[in-house]
Formats: sequence, structure tokens, C-alpha cells
Amino acid sequence: MSGVLPLSFREDEPFIGAGNGDSLAIEMEQETSTSTSSGGSSRKKNSRLKCFGVDLSPDNVAVAMVYFVQGVLGLARLAVSFYLKDDLHLDPAETAVVTGFSALPWLVKPLYGFISDSIPLFGYRRRSYLVLSGLLGALSWSLMATFVDSKYGAACCILLGSFSVAFSDVVVDSMVVERARGESQSVSGSLQSLCWGSSAFGGIVSSYFSGSLVDAYGVRFVFGVTALLPLITSAVAVLVKEQRVIGQARGPNVPLGNSSFLKSSKENIIQLWNAVRQPNVFLPTVFIFLWQATPQSDSAMFFFTTNKLGFTPEFLGRVKLVTSVASLAGVGLYNGFLKNVPLRKIFLATTVTGTVLGMTQVFLVTGLSRQFGISDEWFAIGDSLILTVLSQASFMPVLVLAAKLCPEGMEATLFATLMSISNGGNVLGGLIGAGLTQIFGVTKDKFDNLAALIILCNLSSLLPLPLLHLLPRDDSDTASKVYTELEESGEENCKYHGTVTTTSPKLSSIEMTNDL
Repeated sequence: MSGVLPLSFREDEPFIGAGNGDSLAIEMEQETSTSTSSGGSSRKKNSRLKCFGVDLSPDNVAVAMVYFVQGVLGLARLAVSFYLKDDLHLDPAETAVVTGFSALPWLVKPLYGFISDSIPLFGYRRRSYLVLSGLLGALSWSLMATFVDSKYGAACCILLGSFSVAFSDVVVDSMVVERARGESQSVSGSLQSLCWGSSAFGGIVSSYFSGSLVDAYGVRFVFGVTALLPLITSAVAVLVKEQRVIGQARGPNVPLGNSSFLKSSKENIIQLWNAVRQPNVFLPTVFIFLWQATPQSDSAMFFFTTNKLGFTPEFLGRVKLVTSVASLAGVGLYNGFLKNVPLRKIFLATTVTGTVLGMTQVFLVTGLSRQFGISDEWFAIGDSLILTVLSQASFMPVLVLAAKLCPEGMEATLFATLMSISNGGNVLGGLIGAGLTQIFGVTKDKFDNLAALIILCNLSSLLPLPLLHLLPRDDSDTASKVYTELEESGEENCKYHGTVTTTSPKLSSIEMTNDL
């Protein structure tokens, strides 16, 4: 879905009450248990800290912190956008291509699951990879702060940073999927709300400074500060409860070239394919891919608002602050009012509404907003706020549906695959948008056909709606249906438990045009 200031499907904070009485604000839930002894009975009260209705166990805190890091990495997003535009002098189409290239690590998430599960690093399948992911992220931004001076070098470093975030996603999200399996749509929605709420909170923390630091100290300084943030991911690895793998105690611990590993990988791929091709999985996945693959005009809008309207980095930082809060409001909207609404109705309502509101970008491009007495700055803030709330609320069901589609025994790997497909649609939409930007002749200083490009991109968002029937009417028993189909096809003994990753919205941790 297009927006004036492209939103990130990945950032947020809690102020709306959940549907089942869950509180979006952090709360203390008092539980009373009664124990009876020979002399009588005594009552014991246990207090458990909760957020979004989810117990804050050490594992859940680790998951939330990794998502927080993804949000706070938005500190460098504006810096990257201005670096590509002003320092490397790229045009909108080239910027969109670099953005798409940097998203490639999000398309092969199941591979990370295979590696993490099959090759323990220093005896651990989770902790070690979290530490490594944080170190790689720190390295990528350190290189951006010091040595990088070409579009190819920038693309490679952003690719490395994207890889580090994607791999850490794969590690922590396995916990989310394991907890979501067998739970109601409401509970699954609460888990996803915790994750994306943490990401949005990180976005809020970094949003304003993302622009003011660029204005005051330049892009290289911001890259240097950002290099410190992935180290948080390495630090929270100690919170993950995991026993050290000794020999074959918990599964294979073999090199990539070992025949056992190759045989196991082949079996896992066959099992994965047998799961994906089941109609209850394949058809919803087709819809999600097409829904994500509609073209975007984000890069063109960034160049228009900075080169034509003269928006400064500091102002765009303020806009990002507003959109980060709006993204969190979108999570709250879903968690409080929509998580029990049928998926088809959510997709229909949010897509149609977002398309109509997205067309208002034309008012900004043509100057009509000023004729109504609204300044460009206020119009951009308001439009971005509304579109971000809608987009975040519409993307939450994608995550819930993907988690619910996964049958027991291969939930993590299948979830990673589904989200990789979703991300592939997002990348394709960005590349189609880059091609259309080139065709319409929109450059860094020519915007005559930008209004037409915006209209086309927004109308294209409606194209997947005739396929809404591909989504399940009621996803409460979707996973059990998939599992039954697997049993009927002889695949009931799936033993592989891979790790997962989430979403497309987390692309926003590396997307360069989502600040507008």
C-alpha cells in the first residue's frame, strides 16, 4: 500500500485495551493459588510481569529486545537515504534498486533455520548466532561510517546489515511460533503485538534524532552511532535459556559437507514442499504474495519532498517520530479491536481505505493542499500518520495467519518460508515501482508525472482483492487442517523444527525510503 511518507510495516506503543481484557500497557497480574496441607491451607500469590498480555519471561524479553533493536536501527534510515541521494548522487530508480538489493537476505530465511538447527556454533543453536548477528551488524555500520564511498560498497554493507537482522529474526521468532501454535487467534495476536510493539518503541526512541543528528553532525557520524546498536542483540543472547549441545545429545552437530547433513537437509526440503503445496497453505500464500507485490512510489516521494519541497532531515525526523507512534497505534488498533475480526474483512477494509487515502498524495504533489490552507509540512505529517496506522493494522493479520498455517513438527521452518515469500512480494513491488518510476520519467529534479505514478501505484493495491476468497474464512483450525492433509499424504512424521523469522515490516529496519 502506498503512502505519502512510506511506512514501515515494522515499528509501534500501547494505549488501546485488548479485546479479552488484556492490557496494552505493562501490568502486574496477580494470580492466587491455594495449597492444602495437614494443618489447613495457605494461599500463595504470584506476580507475573506482563506486556500486551504476554508473560515477560527471559526468552520473551530477549525476543522483545531483538525487535527493539530492529526499530532503533531506524536511527540510520534517514542518513542512508540522504547519503544515497546527496553523497552518491543516485536518482529515485537507482535508490529503489539498491533498497531492493539490500532486502535479499530476507528472502532465504529458511536457510538460516537449517543452519542454526543443524550446526550448533560453539555448542549453542541460538545464543551463538545471536551474538554473531550482532557483531556482523556492528561491522556493517562501522564500514559505512569509515570506508564506504561508492554505491556498490554501500549496497554490500547494507546487505550485510540486513543479513544480520534477518538471521537474528530467525533465531528469536522460533520462540514466538512455538508459543503461537495451538493457541487462539487472540493469543497469537498478543504475541505478535509484543514483537511489533517493541519494534515500534525502538522506532520512537530513535526517530527524532535520526534527522537532527544528520543535520548537526552528518551521515558518517550517524552511521558510527548506529554501529553500537546491534551489540544489544549480542548482549541479550545470555537471556535465552538453552542447554549446551554436547556431541549428538540434541541433534546433529556436523559440518556442511557431511553426508548426514545433506541427507537431513534434503528430507527437510521435501517435507517443507509437501506442506507448502497443501491448498490450506498454498492459496493464502499466493494472496499474501500478490498483496505485497503491488508497486510502490516511496523513492520518488522521498526525492520530491526533499528536492522539491525542501523538507530538511530534522523535519523528516519529526515525521518519523509521528509515524513510529502511529505504527504503534496500528498495533494497538489490531490488538484491541481487530484480532478477533475475520481476516478477509480486515484486508478488504484496510486496503480500500488505504488506497483512497493514499490518493491524497496527489494533493501534496500538485499543491492543492496549500489551496485549502494546509501547509506541505502539516499535510505530510497528517497523511503519513493515518496511512501508517492503517498499514500496520493490515499487516498484523499477515503475521498471525502465517503462524496459524504452520502445523506441529515444522512450524518454524514453514513460518520462515511463508514470510520469505511475503518479503519476496514486497521486494518485487519495490522493483516494479522502480521500473515505473523510470518509465514515467521521474528523476531527482523532474516530477511532472509523479502524480500519475502515485495514482497508478495506489490503484494497483486493489488488484489482489478479487482473490480474497483464497484466505480462510476462520483460521482457528487452519493448522490442524494442514496437519491432517500432511498425514493423508504420508508426511505426518515431520520431525524438523527449524527457526523462523518474521516479516516484511522488519524490512523497514534496512529500507532506506521508509522515512518519508
